[in-house]
Amino acid sequence: MFNKILIANRGEIACRVIESARKLGVQTVAVYSDADAGAKHVALADEAVHIGAPAPADSYLRGDAIINAARVTGAQAIHPGYGFLSENPDFVDAVEAAGLVFIGPSASAIRAMGLKDAAKKLMEEAGVPVVPGYHGANQDPEHLSGAADAIGYPVLIKAVAGGGGKGMRLVTKASEFADALASARGEAKTAFGNEAVLIEKYIEKPRHIELQVFGDGEDAVHLFERDCSLQRRHQKVIEEAPAPGMTTEMRNAMGEAAVRAAKAIGYKGAGTVEFIVDGSEGLRPDRFWFMEMNTRLQVEHPVTEAITNVDLVEWQLRVASGEALPAAQDQIKLTGHAFEARLYAEDVPAGFLPSTGTLSHLEFSPMARNDSGVRAGDTISPWYDPMIAKIITHGPTREIALARLARALDETRVAGSVTNLAFLGALTRHKGFAVGDVDTGLIARDIDGLTAQAGATPRQMALAALVATDLVGNRPAMSGFTLWDALNRTVMLDHAGERFDAVIRAHSADYCSVWAGETEVEAKRINGSWLLDGEPAPAFSRNGDTITVFADAGHIFHVIDPINQDAGAGAAGNVIEAPMPGLVKAVFVAEGDVVEAGQRLAILEAMKMEHTLTAGRDGTVAELLTSAGAQVEAGAALIRLADEDEGEEAA
Repeated sequence: MFNKILIANRGEIACRVIESARKLGVQTVAVYSDADAGAKHVALADEAVHIGAPAPADSYLRGDAIINAARVTGAQAIHPGYGFLSENPDFVDAVEAAGLVFIGPSASAIRAMGLKDAAKKLMEEAGVPVVPGYHGANQDPEHLSGAADAIGYPVLIKAVAGGGGKGMRLVTKASEFADALASARGEAKTAFGNEAVLIEKYIEKPRHIELQVFGDGEDAVHLFERDCSLQRRHQKVIEEAPAPGMTTEMRNAMGEAAVRAAKAIGYKGAGTVEFIVDGSEGLRPDRFWFMEMNTRLQVEHPVTEAITNVDLVEWQLRVASGEALPAAQDQIKLTGHAFEARLYAEDVPAGFLPSTGTLSHLEFSPMARNDSGVRAGDTISPWYDPMIAKIITHGPTREIALARLARALDETRVAGSVTNLAFLGALTRHKGFAVGDVDTGLIARDIDGLTAQAGATPRQMALAALVATDLVGNRPAMSGFTLWDALNRTVMLDHAGERFDAVIRAHSADYCSVWAGETEVEAKRINGSWLLDGEPAPAFSRNGDTITVFADAGHIFHVIDPINQDAGAGAAGNVIEAPMPGLVKAVFVAEGDVVEAGQRLAILEAMKMEHTLTAGRDGTVAELLTSAGAQVEAGAALIRLADEDEGEEAA
């Protein structure tokens, strides 16, 4: 076994690897960028080495700096985590050339699976079923369009070097193909430096089921399946293991196919073979097809660990250090059911836009395993993926595991950034998901119901008012009131963009009446705790003028200074602003251009995704306030449209 390893990653996966290494008595070295100097993974590791600026290209993608850090600290091996350099065969070659061990598959195995078209040809040769499609080298748009016609619509355009839904477009008819192809190619080139695509038949009721495999370079086993069908925009949201409705016949067929895939490339370490499954008639052994192989540990690996009682990172370290497979296939047992929900800092009502912020409060439920790379006080950076945590539950049955997940989410408390916590909770209550009727289109079909925002109740509004006036802190209830007025105080608050006045009338040191909107709430303090209309007040967190009431996954209130309440009013409808910090990737208009509502104006790149900014109305571009290549903050004005009367005068 190694004495010391370096982890070429950050966040929750770096913390996860440190945890398993420590159990084996292995020392760890973290690497970090300027943005991560105070990060959790840096604090947990035995040593840490600075490797560059915040941008991944200047730090976590610098293979030379990472290898040098391993040499300087005396690390014998490098664990890549997932993302960044984990599936870069040139990095593997460089690691081995430096006399170090790469904790993962060989460069040749990564290359074999790195391009989807070549991988599918290899899988066909190995007897693994593949989806009907075009995987050839001819990338001429007319040829690709003809291939789509031959396959039959609907089809998927997929980046050859893709992953995470980037460079992927669904096309339902021939007239939409050209635009979709151009869009997919542009995104693929940005994300992977390779604009080549393949065309596949789109499965009408698809399920995404993947098999966890593990090899030692000669032999391989599988550790059962995970169902990752609950997706939005081709990105996983909640994963589970095993797959609902799985039969022994189907599991055996998929497991054998996955092991054949791993053995075909002499796979070493943990990997995932992903299949698309037609679930229109249940799970049938003749209705699954190979999609791709991820030659690394997966984000959702904890659900496999939960049902098998296997530490996959420990297995990685043991096999990389020269051991054979820790268990034979018949020694791996499946017990119970597990779920993993991905908690992100993202603005769900705004279209799941990644968000930033400093986590003023972060508290997880003891009901779950919580894998996180951040702590209270940490900042969600615009440079990296905005994941806060993975929340994992296990139970003897699917029903119990799901009930535990719902409760764990309900008991999770986050303040300082908007999150998808309410969305995740809504998914656990979805009737179809509850009975295992899942497919990759579930979220899109029911998006309105799943993203509906619960309004704040009068009691929650009243609590926010009491917090805003410091009446639930250490100050006495009469603080701020005087005997020569009506003992009333008014506070102005904002909730979800709606402003309201709350009026507090103190009757005694422990008794207030609060009018929140049109409703009166009785607030009493008994034995140091406040009751609102006889019910215990929810927990809360305050950070400056922002108050988070921990109910319904969290209600955020902002205290408004009445003097400044009209600041910024005016021409907001004319200005296109950056919805988050990011890089302006492209600007498609010039001053004086006439634009239509919905027209693409610019692309903002943030948190590994591209976001298209469009015109909210017809108009004329009055000012360009940015340019391609500019790094901008959230709320920065990028483009201003002329006032309507201004446009008329110009005409």
